[in-house]
Amino acid sequence: METLRDILDAAARGVFPPPDGRTTVVPQPSARDAGVISFTAHSVVFTDEDPDWVYDTLRAIPCDPLCASVNARFLVALMDRTGREQETVDALLVAGPLPGRPDLPLTELAGPGHSRVAYARARRTGVRAWAAPGGVVVLGRGVAGRLEVSVEVDEGARRTGLGRALVTAARQLAGEPVWAQVAPGNARSVRAFQAAGYLPVGAEALLLAP
Repeated sequence: METLRDILDAAARGVFPPPDGRTTVVPQPSARDAGVISFTAHSVVFTDEDPDWVYDTLRAIPCDPLCASVNARFLVALMDRTGREQETVDALLVAGPLPGRPDLPLTELAGPGHSRVAYARARRTGVRAWAAPGGVVVLGRGVAGRLEVSVEVDEGARRTGLGRALVTAARQLAGEPVWAQVAPGNARSVRAFQAAGYLPVGAEALLLAP
């Protein structure tokens, strides 16, 4: 059986599910991770719920079938059934590793004191973080064990290119594909990731365990 990790690894190589308008249901990769990824004209729902319930519920959503998996009605139904919560629908991006060492002067952080590090540790494992003057970059294992990055730039250091430099540094620190979840309304962050070579692969709605 194809797993969510198989699908993600293929997407990182530029190989996507067929744009056939269908939905694939796969088991959750862990008790922590459940949700939906919407690729071009194909959705993947990762849940341990009955696949027949997923398909029946999607068919009942009064919208374009291509959008049903990230429609608010379906997400609410999935939350009600699983007892989980959901924050937002993120743009999902990925970039391959880069050679060399980061140009930024980075200092690895030992504790969870920074708010971005604490946030990451609540949702990822193996979290590591590095500080640069004006910002921080965090790497950790998220959905299906993929390597995920998040960054935070201090207010006084914004509009200086630091965000782009931090997410570029993540590619040099990683040694494997790096994934990012970015709120589509955060245009500044979306532009920084794209400028650093991250490519959009779909939309993702994660359901958080209580």
